[in-house]
Amino acid sequence: MTSADAGTGLLAPGWAGSRAAAEAGDGAVLRALLDAEAALTRVQAAAGLAPAEAAAAVTEAAADPGRFDLASLAERARGGGNPVIPLVADLTRAVGEPHAPYVHRGATSQDIMDTALMLVAHRALGPLLDDLERAQRALSGLAAEHRDTVLPGRTLTQHAVPTTFGLKAAGWRSLVLDARDRATAVRVSLPAQLGGAAGTLAAFTAYGATDPTVLPALYARELGLCPPALPWHTLRTPVADLAGALAFTAGALGKLAADVLTYSRTEIAELSEGSGGGSSAMPHKANPVRSTLIAAAARRAPQLAATLYGSLTAEDERPAGAWHAEWEPLRDLLRLAGGAARDAAELTGGLRVHADVMREHLGLTHGLIVSERLSAELAPLLGRGRAKELLTGLARRAYAEGRGLGALLGDVLDELLVAEPELAERPEWKDFDLTAATDPARYTGSAGPLTDRALERS
Repeated sequence: MTSADAGTGLLAPGWAGSRAAAEAGDGAVLRALLDAEAALTRVQAAAGLAPAEAAAAVTEAAADPGRFDLASLAERARGGGNPVIPLVADLTRAVGEPHAPYVHRGATSQDIMDTALMLVAHRALGPLLDDLERAQRALSGLAAEHRDTVLPGRTLTQHAVPTTFGLKAAGWRSLVLDARDRATAVRVSLPAQLGGAAGTLAAFTAYGATDPTVLPALYARELGLCPPALPWHTLRTPVADLAGALAFTAGALGKLAADVLTYSRTEIAELSEGSGGGSSAMPHKANPVRSTLIAAAARRAPQLAATLYGSLTAEDERPAGAWHAEWEPLRDLLRLAGGAARDAAELTGGLRVHADVMREHLGLTHGLIVSERLSAELAPLLGRGRAKELLTGLARRAYAEGRGLGALLGDVLDELLVAEPELAERPEWKDFDLTAATDPARYTGSAGPLTDRALERS
């Protein structure tokens, strides 16, 4: 098996073929490593520490990743524990004399590896953010279109009180925007790494730099990354922040997917994906594949982030194992979150809302979905305890007799007013409208205004 085979995503349909995954593949990592090496020589040339011809030669040699053998680099990385060491050897040979000595000068392997992974993250976050934008636009449209589409609200798996699909879509959008904001913030703060062997920049002084502390900022700007305040070989805040943003993104999209999976069940069928997936054995099925893949990503992401958080405990000035443990989980997180964002954009763009089924389901509990409202409105008329007792009894009858709560309550209230005519004299009865009080569509609270408020967020 070649290194290219390892990156096809055969067992990872959630990210296979996504733009984010393409920016995090082996070829993309190699390109970022070469970009980091070339930029290092250019910055030293700009600072007078290397001839301009050397910068040009290294940049030219690094411009074609195809001249470097990925499989060979991976195999030889075992010798020193990272792929930078064999890459530097190959790049040095490619540059040739007289400029070969300026390759990698003053840096350590971790400088190049950390910088390259920040470049990979920066590049992979671009398409992820594009896909989040597509998803939020689709959800904004769904929320506005279905602002007043009523469906059962569910708590602890049971019907609770009515809500609207517009409010639900607005909530999904809010999570997508939260993910966007976190991913954007972390992307603009991704730093370059440059500290030399132990984070002191000592080698650059030895090569003639009068003030090597300016080099990390120049290096970052050359690569379009954030200037670091300090070398962060064992100060892993950037990686932890990136892990958090990516895990949150996967989880936020996972909430959307979990709801769609539930509402797409055959017995519920309030939603369906625009183009469901097929089954190898059952021709009738249209599986909610996009939601399934997002849900899978959301389940994997926390554990990957946990590894990156665990690597915060990095000893000394350069760690043994903590830094190395980050590479694969970080790339997996970028792929998973990027793939989930791609799937979320496709899912929301084609989501089918079955408003008629939602309305039908409001009656599954025989009108009990508005019992909270009736309890609140009858309490001033009958007293809180008596109202609760009455509704509890009617709830049992509604299920036993298969009759609607409104009809049962109407009969009981008619009997009650005959038996206790003094109740009819109370002014509260004049304002009580049984038809309105038992209509689920008239008990959505502030769902509409809350949806409007949520959609004001840009």
